[in-house]
Parts: sequence; structure tokens; C-alpha cells
Amino acid sequence: MFFYNIPIFDWLALVLLILVWSAYTWFADFSRWSKNSLPKVMNVHRGRWMRDMLRRDLRMPDVIVMGHFVHSSVFFASTAILIIGGLVTSLGSSEKAMEAITALPFVSPTSQGLWELKIVALICAFICAFVKFIWAMRLANYSCVLFNALPFENRDISDQYAIELGKMTGLFAQHFNQGLRANFFALALLGWWLNTWFFIASIAIVLWVIYRREFRSQSLIIANKLMLLTDPYVETEIQVQEKAKPFDTNAAGVTKNINHSAM
Repeated sequence: MFFYNIPIFDWLALVLLILVWSAYTWFADFSRWSKNSLPKVMNVHRGRWMRDMLRRDLRMPDVIVMGHFVHSSVFFASTAILIIGGLVTSLGSSEKAMEAITALPFVSPTSQGLWELKIVALICAFICAFVKFIWAMRLANYSCVLFNALPFENRDISDQYAIELGKMTGLFAQHFNQGLRANFFALALLGWWLNTWFFIASIAIVLWVIYRREFRSQSLIIANKLMLLTDPYVETEIQVQEKAKPFDTNAAGVTKNINHSAM
């Protein structure tokens, strides 16, 4: 692999992807702003699901949902390993693959070393996705075992047990979401096959799409409203935005007149 003759601009674009990916993972999963994201709001619903499950005698639907967690992780992990195998195979026939790709319109000429770097970067991205999905599958299996080990008789222990089990399913969701995020950034790497500028634009597009889905989507608004209906004491971002709205002076005047007339 002749990585030494790769233009510095391509190296900088690759470093930009790594920095954006790492920074967004910290922002969405570990920062103080992450509590307003859709995955964190869904963690609240998962905890409530586990607590409400204790009050049900029939738990077969809950078992089916837990099984879907495992199947979803297995599906995406299998897809990732197949893609990794195909990319590794393409390294052995890189010349033919380069000829086929460079024949497409808007594709910039590329060297052998740069082409191999693009393939290796894609392999690393899908390896990251595979590792996340595999660990999510293990967490889903652990959740299923702990789910069936729920104590039935001691109510105090069961309530605390359900809370901790909700945290375990939240860990599954976090790693599963990080695996999906790796797939998104792998799509941004595909833009590199055209040219470096399109690669940078793809990073920006993927970042905006992920951010909007997790922090500005309609599904987040619905999940927040449902959380308010089930737990009115929880203050969500919707309530904070409502408090920040300008005060209605007409309504204030009406309220003031009502108070004077009452006096």
C-alpha cells in the first residue's frame, strides 16, 4: 500500500471525518446536551416499560419485543460482516475496481495508494459498526436473561430490579444506535470515491441528518409529549421552549383587569 504519495488534502478530509464522528458521539451520548436527544428520551420510556411490566401477569408480548432486540442486532451485524468481506476482496482486485469506478462521471482520477486508503477506511468504519452491533446483541441477550430472572413476590426488590433492567436495555440501545451511526458515516466515506470535495460535503450532510433525527425530529416531539402525559413532573425541552416564548401582553392585560374587578 503506497500511502506516502497521497495528497495532504485527502488526509485532512479523513481526519475531519474522524474528528466529526468522535465529537458528535460525545455530544449525542455523553455531554450534558444529550439528555434532550431522542435516544435519551426513549430510555425514560424503557424504564417505565420495565416498571409497568411488573403489574402485568401476561408478559409474552414483552418477551417478543425483547427477542426483536436480538434479531435486529444480528441482522445488522451480519450485513456489516458481509460488506467487510466484499471490501477485503476488492483490495485483491483493486485495479479492475479502480477502472470501473473512475469510468463513472464526476469521479476524480486516483492513485493506487489513495484507492486502497479509501477501501481501508471503509473497512474500518464497518468493523466499528460490526463491533457495536455484536456488543448490542450481547447486551440484548443479557437483558433477556435478566428479564426472565425478575423476582415476582418481593415488590420492593422488583421495583429496583426493573429500574436497573431499564438501564441495561438503554445500554443496548446506545450501542445499537452507535452502530447505525457508523453506517451513516460509512455512507459519507462513499462520497470520497467521487472526489475529496464531495467527501467533505457528504460529512456535513450526514452530520446534519443524524443531528436532525436525534435532536430536532417530529418523533422526538411526540416522545416528549408522551413522557409528559405519563410523568407530568418531568421537565422536557418542550417545556423549556414554552417558558422561553415571549410573554403575551394582551393576555397579561386581561388577567390584570380580572384581578382588579375581583378586588
